[in-house]
Amino acid sequence: MDIIRQLEEEQLRKDELDFNTGDTVRVHYRIKEGTRERIQVFEGTVIKIQGTGLRSTFTVRRLSYGVGVERTFSLHSPRIEKLEVTRHGKVRKAKLFYLRDRQGKSAKVKEKRNY
Repeated sequence: MDIIRQLEEEQLRKDELDFNTGDTVRVHYRIKEGTRERIQVFEGTVIKIQGTGLRSTFTVRRLSYGVGVERTFSLHSPRIEKLEVTRHGKVRKAKLFYLRDRQGKSAKVKEKRNY
């Protein structure tokens, strides 16, 4: 049991990704195509964060040509090059699954303002 915990601590991400549910993020994800690697940017709203430690994941949702696309990323994945927070959202729930049923203005998350 102690060996597993030690292995997990070695694989944990050193830089802390500071974001919350409702934030609009830009995930720079390394993709391997054959022998080449490239970085693909996936931008959208974080609709859920779950798990603890090495198993923690977050799901990002965006609209692409009118179709909702969701992608789940492992928080401690070495393939995540960087994560930029473009907007901080003001939400009152931990999981924003209600955004799946909404379209247009009602699908937007209000921005958190710090005066």
